[in-house]
Amino acid sequence: MSGLFAGFYSILSWIGSIVDPFCGPVGVFTWLAPGTLLACGDTGWGDDIAHGFVITASLAIATLPVGLLIGFFIALGKQSEERTVRLASNIYTTIFRGLPELLTLFIVYYGLQILVQQLLASLGYDGPVEINAFFAGMIALGVVFSAYCSEVLLSAFKAIPHGQYEAGDALGLHRGRTMRLTILPQLVRIALPGLGNLWMALLKDTALVSVVGLTDILRQTGIAARVTKQAFEFYGVACVLFLILAMISSIVFSYIERRTKRAEMGR
Repeated sequence: MSGLFAGFYSILSWIGSIVDPFCGPVGVFTWLAPGTLLACGDTGWGDDIAHGFVITASLAIATLPVGLLIGFFIALGKQSEERTVRLASNIYTTIFRGLPELLTLFIVYYGLQILVQQLLASLGYDGPVEINAFFAGMIALGVVFSAYCSEVLLSAFKAIPHGQYEAGDALGLHRGRTMRLTILPQLVRIALPGLGNLWMALLKDTALVSVVGLTDILRQTGIAARVTKQAFEFYGVACVLFLILAMISSIVFSYIERRTKRAEMGR
């Protein structure tokens, strides 16, 4: 079985090397930067920067569903009839909107290690514990994103007339089904512009994980700049790569917004 997984992974790696937009056979660095500091292979930093691009995009994409899910439940909690639930939701958003993102990252990265170390020590394990930087970055950015996301979703919830819930009750629909069939489609359409802005902020915040050792775009270009003493060139490349992610994101969100409007008009 392990041999099967190893073979499958090797096939995926081969496919990835073929379609790699940076260092693949038709990659940007392969064609436009041979013999330069951005060349792929042992002669340049192209492979390292391409890897950093993948890490940055993967971290943002992995963080998005975490932040959306937590933010959705926090927004529901802010509308709860239970005073304690509303209070807890408001405290959550106040904390993570008030703390700097970098400080939140440090608390998660180092605090989780301490908590896990103490938990395992109580179970009799005294070995070293190290939290994965990618996982810590995903959790830290996810809770910050969710705090802002909850406010966007809360505003979207308030924009939907309460009579639609009552109509669902009158038709005998369970509140969960009313939420899924009636409320959520409208919620997505109303909240999409705000969520798009939060996604752009999330893309920029991924650069913070470089301080805990994750090899993202900023860390890889920073290492290359220190080694080669060509700071302007490599940080300029980092700017271009972040702008590419921003442009792709704008295209995707514009497409989703057009689809949601078209679906709304078809109802």
